[in-house]
Amino acid sequence: MSLQGATAPRISSVLCLLAAACGASQGGGAYKTAPTSAVAYDSSGYSGGQPTAVEPSHGAVSPYEPSPAPERPGLGTSWGEHVDAPISFAPFVRASSSPWATVALHYNDEQGVGAHAAYVGARPSPLEVMAGDGSLSVSLVDDYGRLLPGFNASGRALVVGEDGARYRIVVRNGTTARFEIVTSVDGLDVIDGKPADPNRRGYIVDPHGELVIDGFRTSSSGVAAFRFGKVADSYAAQTSGDRNVGVIGFAMFAERGAVWTPAELNRRDTADPFPSRGYSTPPR
Repeated sequence: MSLQGATAPRISSVLCLLAAACGASQGGGAYKTAPTSAVAYDSSGYSGGQPTAVEPSHGAVSPYEPSPAPERPGLGTSWGEHVDAPISFAPFVRASSSPWATVALHYNDEQGVGAHAAYVGARPSPLEVMAGDGSLSVSLVDDYGRLLPGFNASGRALVVGEDGARYRIVVRNGTTARFEIVTSVDGLDVIDGKPADPNRRGYIVDPHGELVIDGFRTSSSGVAAFRFGKVADSYAAQTSGDRNVGVIGFAMFAERGAVWTPAELNRRDTADPFPSRGYSTPPR
């Protein structure tokens, strides 16, 4: 079914707006989480109209299956405890089918990040990563809202996590426009736990707002917290595979209409009322 111009319920958690599954370039709704967030929804990504990730099963291994590969070192994101995070829906129409900006955060334990940093060459720094022209930023924070430490190296953001620790994803919007944020953890969509795709719908962050994503969504009222854990125990390893463990992705879409980013405001501010000119040229 088409959700062009549909209106989605509103959430009452932090400052996240979700936008639903595929075909989101033109229309759809978005969910909101308490107290100021929402998500968009359409029929091609979430079964039964409920965008929810499925808890991993821990069944016995068939004797006919190959022996498991050696355990990978470092951290993945496990399926954590239930966290109340109600959502609602809000309409959102993307300005373009292409993201306004994309960002990736790589995470691991201290030893793994150190090794990765040495591999690409890096120095430690507080880690809040700017997106696009710097109008939006993304980060990982702990239970107290403190930025997790990390490195900026060769265009990569490397975040240091700790086994067993809970984390949250934070997106800050410094503009007067709304943005839709499609987010993945270990290659899985944070709304329904399926392999991620920028064409799916995502959370929406309000003008001058802050979007906080607490975990994999399990219902319209809660999530399974993000917790660092062993790769073998990660949600991805227990569902679709561990190939993309250790990376958090963001595809950011501007809303149709004017987007008052610093770059746009600078163009307005420096507009020349008398630009230089030459002679007339014949029409093409």
